[in-house]
Amino acid sequence: MHAYANPARFLRLARPLTPALLVGGLVLVAGSLWWGLTNVPPDRLMGETVRILFIHVPAAWLGMGGWTAIAIASLVELVWRHPLAALAARAAAVPGAVFTFICLATGSIWGRPTWGTWWVWDGRLTSMLVLLFLYFGYIALTNALDREGASSRIAAIFGLVGAVNVPIINRSVVWWNSLHQPPSLTMGQSSIDPVFLWPLLAATLGFSLLFGAVVLMRMRTLLAERQAEARLRRKALEE
Repeated sequence: MHAYANPARFLRLARPLTPALLVGGLVLVAGSLWWGLTNVPPDRLMGETVRILFIHVPAAWLGMGGWTAIAIASLVELVWRHPLAALAARAAAVPGAVFTFICLATGSIWGRPTWGTWWVWDGRLTSMLVLLFLYFGYIALTNALDREGASSRIAAIFGLVGAVNVPIINRSVVWWNSLHQPPSLTMGQSSIDPVFLWPLLAATLGFSLLFGAVVLMRMRTLLAERQAEARLRRKALEE
């Protein structure tokens, strides 16, 4: 892990990896959405609205995955003092928030014809909304800490505490009575027909690659900003 603590070594890895993830993600997303939106038959119960799952499910996965990445990076920062961990957590926050918003928006679009309403205070929907607010809070906190020059460990603690919501989202449809359907994918099992499952898995992988590319791009940008600030401080001291 500490082998990549050196910014120069990290950049040598990130520069070729970023376009590879970006191109691979775009190809997979485009192919899977074309497959799912044009070649998959309507569902017996949900009809044409089933097609929204090819965006909704990957967005939900990456909304939770983004905060999981923040929590892991926060733990690494607090325990091992990894110098790039705080940057990784910050880099994952904005794309994680975007995918969480997409999940909520597509869920509402799907819920209108299926449930007859745009929103219900259901356990899954409510906990996902809480996740979006946690993202907003984390982004605001990290920006404030940067302005004040305060320790990023405060944000790391927030990232770890907020991770409590991730298993709540995951298990909400099991713990409480819910309009939301129960888990369709579990360890080693799937209740999804293969005609929907394969394009869904391809879409999830494609969006995950895009997520990784965006995180690396944001990490490189944040690292460049910090290096530029450090050079300006050194120049000011020399003068």
